[in-house]
Parts: sequence; structure tokens; C-alpha cells
Amino acid sequence: MPHSEKWRPVKLPEALCVLLIMLAIMGLGVIKFGLSPQTPVILVIALIILWARIRGAAWDDIHGGIIDGIKTGIIPIFIFLLIGALISVWIAAGIIPSMMVFGFHLISAQWFVPSVFLVCAIIGTSIGSAFTIISTIGIALFGIGTTMGINPALIAGAIISGAIFGDKTSPLSDSTNLASAIAESDLFDHIRNLMWSTIPAFVVSLVLYTILGTGAATQSHLGKIQTTLTVLNSNFAITWWAALPLAVMFACALLKIPAIATLLMNIGLAIVMIFIQQPHIAITKIATMIESGFVAKTGNASVDALLSRGGISAMMSTVSLILLTLSLGGLLMKFNLIQTAMVPLTKRLKGTGAAVTVAILAGIGVNIFVGEQYLSVILPGKAFKLAFNQRGLANLALSRVLEDGGTVINYLIPWGVAGAFAANTLGVSTLAYLPFCFFSLLSPVFSIISGFTGWGLKRQPVKPTA
Repeated sequence: MPHSEKWRPVKLPEALCVLLIMLAIMGLGVIKFGLSPQTPVILVIALIILWARIRGAAWDDIHGGIIDGIKTGIIPIFIFLLIGALISVWIAAGIIPSMMVFGFHLISAQWFVPSVFLVCAIIGTSIGSAFTIISTIGIALFGIGTTMGINPALIAGAIISGAIFGDKTSPLSDSTNLASAIAESDLFDHIRNLMWSTIPAFVVSLVLYTILGTGAATQSHLGKIQTTLTVLNSNFAITWWAALPLAVMFACALLKIPAIATLLMNIGLAIVMIFIQQPHIAITKIATMIESGFVAKTGNASVDALLSRGGISAMMSTVSLILLTLSLGGLLMKFNLIQTAMVPLTKRLKGTGAAVTVAILAGIGVNIFVGEQYLSVILPGKAFKLAFNQRGLANLALSRVLEDGGTVINYLIPWGVAGAFAANTLGVSTLAYLPFCFFSLLSPVFSIISGFTGWGLKRQPVKPTA
């Protein structure tokens, strides 16, 4: 809350008006005019600051809101920079090229798309990080799929859906632990209860990927696959030792080593592998690779396009968007716009179905307006906890709703932290892969169905109001 004496509390109609104008500007900018999200977000920030100043907010309050917003993203931003470095050295060390070569031999072209979904889901559950899956295994699978001539948006949707499933169902996931903690539910009970919406969403997604993936790999691209294999084998160290960094990643996950330490160890291991393969490589070349990304020079244009990526500088577009959206989120929180719009919803709920639906919509709304995954769990969690308890719904019911309306949706928002990261890493725009990210689209649907039918909806004795 601003400290200025001139500041007046924001009323619901005003908050809704401001938020709807925000949504119109960002929606029109990104969807209608095809702008990168940064420009509409800057415009919205400028208008919010102007609105706040007209209402009497002090500059200290405005600066404080921006700072508070950015604070929540410092660690993710640092992780994104490390992931940029990791991608470049993993390509140079032959790790991602080796995954592609072995993938071509192991995965059937006919079942490629559902296989991508399953592989990302299984490994994601073991690691507990969707970002790691997308930026490592995801890049390799994306390269295989595009070589087969499959729609890049479909492949990206399958990769991201599988990664989200793994992130959502893993006890090692930050977002899963956060949802459980905010709702005050046991972590493993929370994961088991997630299955009521997660398993149906997973099964339907798998069926859809199987249907859409059948015949997606055209016969005309089979020759291209052989050419790609030849190019990869000729220009990179293709070896089973490439699995070592993946093994290290699994071990770090089991030992619950934080993401920053895990990424630094993997970057170091990849650099050692580069020196073993190329003893005379200059340190400056590796440094340039980490800073600016790996540049493939195989002589094959399609392979060079696939494997020229990574580097810290490649992540700066994502980092700039994250800084802007976090700043916007901080301002919205500082001036109570989100809270003002959300809290009255909890007082107008009738029945458990309505409670579940509105809580999910609130999570989706926070994702849209703030673009931050964690806040899409925290804010609805705090706002709806009492309302859920007063309707006889257990904390487990709330924690599942927070995952289905918050965690999984951020990947569908072009200006969201996760959406921007996935689009930048795979090179497919958020709006392009959105229709194919079935798991994210279906999870809230099945959660709402559960709310109205009562299937899997955990209950507890109604708590009297204070």
C-alpha cells in the first residue's frame, strides 16, 4: 500500500477498468499487431505510473513497487543466464548432437510426437524442472522433429506439455512445493490428489499427440534424416559418454542440489569434455561460446540453423521481458489492483463448482496480468483459502486448483516468464505452440469438471466464519 497521504484506496470498478485496459493493450499489441511483448508491457507500465501519479502516489512508492516485483525474479533470471551458457557448451561438447543421433535411431518416426511427450514427461518427473527439460532434451528432440518435417509448433507443444507434466508431478519441483506450502497441504498427498485432473489431461493429450503425429513425418524427409546423421557424425563427437551430464543432472535432482549448483556443475563438465575432444582449443573461444552462443559451421544450412544457439546474450531478450513483467507485477501489487479485483470474487461464490472455477480463473488472470508463475499460485492461494474452507473444501482441493490454474498456464502467456523462456529456447512463438500445448489447456478444464462433479474433490468439516 502506498505511503503517500494523498493516496485513496482503489475501488473495484476502477481496478477492473485499469486491468481491462492493460489486457487490451497487451493483447492487441501481441496478437493483433504481432509486436514483441516488451513494447506493449513498457506502454502499460508507463500508463500505470501515470495513473498512480495522478492519484497521488509518490515516486518512492512507484520505485518500491518495481523493486519489490523484480526481487522475486532474481534467481530465475540467473538460472536463465546459466541455461544459455549450458546450451552452447552442450552443443560444442557433442551432448545435444549425440542425443539427436541416438534419438533418430531409437524413436520411430511414426510415433515421434507422442514419444516426445512421454520422454519429456518421464524425465521431467525425475528432474522436476520444466525449464531444464525444454532447454536440454527438448532442443535435441526439436531438432529431430524438424528434420523429419513435422510442424515445429506441434513438436514444441509436445515438449512443453511433457515438461510441464513432469514439473507438476515431481516432488523436486519448486512450483509443486510452493502450491503445497501455500495451501498448507502435505506434499505427497498433494501430488496424489493432483492425479484427478492430471491423469485425464495426460491421457487426452497423449491421444491427441498420437492422432496429430500419425503421418506427420513425411517420406520426403527420410533422406534428409540420413543427411543430418552424416553431418552430425562428421562434425561432432557422437558418443555414449554424452549421457554423463544427464546422469549428473539426475543425481543432482535426487540429492536435491539447487538448480544453480546443478547447472554450474553441468557447464563445468561440458567444458572438460570439450577440452578432452579438442585439447588445443583456445580458452577465449570457449568464453566467446558461453557469452554469444555456439555457431555451427557444418556446411549444412539446416543443421547449422538447428545447432547455432545458446549463450548468455541469447537469453537477454527473455531476461528483458521478465524484468519488465516483474516490474509491472510489482506495480499492480503495490497499488492493490490485483487484490482489489480478486478479493470480492471470494464473497460471491455459490457452491464448490463455482469456488473451484473462480479460483482457477483467478490464477489464469494473475498469469495474464502479472506474467509470473509463482504469484499466480501465491495470490489466489491466499485469497481463496478461507473461502474454500468455509465451503467444506480441504486444503488439498485448493493446492490442486493452484497448480491447474496457475503453474501450468504461465507457459501459454507470451509475456509470461515461462512462456517467454520456452519461446526463446525453442524458437517457436508462444501463440504458435499454444494450440498444441494440450496438457496446459486441459488441466484447468478437468479441474473445473472435478469441482462441479465432486470427483476427487477433497473435503473437510466446514470452518465457521470469524
